Amino acid sequence: QVQLVESGGGLVQAGGSLRLSCTGIGFTLDYYAIAWFRQAPGKEREGVACISDRDDRTNYADSVKGRFTISRSIANHTVYLQMNSLKPEDTAEYYCAGDYCSDSGPPAINEYDYWGQGTQVMVPS
Repeated sequence: QVQLVESGGGLVQAGGSLRLSCTGIGFTLDYYAIAWFRQAPGKEREGVACISDRDDRTNYADSVKGRFTISRSIANHTVYLQMNSLKPEDTAEYYCAGDYCSDSGPPAINEYDYWGQGTQVMVPS
């Protein structure tokens, strides 16, 4: 079955960095808009960032602007989320999803039909 898969999560101290990866199983995501979401315990799933198809336009949630960068590698058939200056409030399960990226603002959960199973990021306080 076609799906997305995430990798790269782990535990990192505050101020550190992680890079998450998203790739397609059963399809190539090179020309699909891809978003990253996260969900912390007891909280709603929230949009973090997205990258458009065709022109690689990007959008970010205010909480991660200046710290996180979403990017695409055509050679690796992968969308990345580079997370720098991590904070305890970044602790969550991170998911990639397709196939949409809005013109502005963070991605909205109801626009996405394809989801990965998540990768956990922990930033202790």
